[in-house]
Amino acid sequence: MPDIKIGLIGGTGLGQALTESVSADAVRRHEVETPFGPPSDAILETTWAGVPVFILSRHGAGHLHNPSRVPFRANLFALKQLGVTHILASGAVGSLREEFRPRDLVVPDQIIDKTFRRAGTYFDKAAVHVEFAEPFCPVLRGVLLEAGSGVRVQGSGNAAVAGGSDPEPSALNPEPFAVHDRGCYVCMEGPAFSTRAESLMHRLWGGDLIGMTAMPEAKLAKEAEIAYALVALVTDYDCWRNKPQRVIPTDAPGASVPDHAKDPHELLTEILGHLKVATANAVSLIKRAVEIIAADPGRVASCPAHRALELAIWSDKSRIDPAEVQRLAPLWMKYWGTGAQ
Repeated sequence: MPDIKIGLIGGTGLGQALTESVSADAVRRHEVETPFGPPSDAILETTWAGVPVFILSRHGAGHLHNPSRVPFRANLFALKQLGVTHILASGAVGSLREEFRPRDLVVPDQIIDKTFRRAGTYFDKAAVHVEFAEPFCPVLRGVLLEAGSGVRVQGSGNAAVAGGSDPEPSALNPEPFAVHDRGCYVCMEGPAFSTRAESLMHRLWGGDLIGMTAMPEAKLAKEAEIAYALVALVTDYDCWRNKPQRVIPTDAPGASVPDHAKDPHELLTEILGHLKVATANAVSLIKRAVEIIAADPGRVASCPAHRALELAIWSDKSRIDPAEVQRLAPLWMKYWGTGAQ
């Protein structure tokens, strides 16, 4: 049986939900140190369907790390140190398309990186160029999509409607929702949400979702040779879809300006409500995906990411500082010397 260890990175809402779903007496708590400092929080080890699972809350206890301050390098390095081979991550997103409705789930296949404040590589002292044309593991994406279609399915095309009355022991949330099989995720810096002009621009770029945390997380997972896939939780339609609802008068006689947005309090209340439901849907989907892996672990044993560094290290290895080689040993040591695999 392949040595499969699954990391679960929970984003807004789902990090806490995953943690609370684990019985306290069935958990081993890991306080991990890395060359990049501590991860967001302690990593909780448990077992689902006989598979070792390591749960990490991306934003930390109390949701204190905003997206720009998440210690992404420490998070992925810590999971690598613990032997994690595959990651199923989650994150809340806004929708840039009518068909991606609030409370739906999306398994994205592409990403556009707009972040600019975050360290995006482990390899500051060597030239290491990982192939990143397909940022999300196609094998894990297939597992997630199978998990999403494991209950009653209606319709066809790019979305399956999950839910219904099937008495499956692993059935997803009974309220129907769609699991979309593709989507381009635009990762913005944040922490403020988009302006309306930005939201419309992202749509013109071909973006389907807007979020703040998938990068550099996905890229660092590739550098760490960990297979990585994401479940995106749709909470709202961003601000592109909000049409002018009323006119606000100004002090100038006869002048007025359009009010494009909903009342901010109303909008955030709506987002939080959608997030709660989408979180329950995502927990069910991820648990079902782990069950699928447990039933056939060989299916995910050879993901492309597991050899991502094989041809990516362009520097002359003999000239890389030995201290740096040792510092990053969990990531690349297998490619040094006679022990290279």
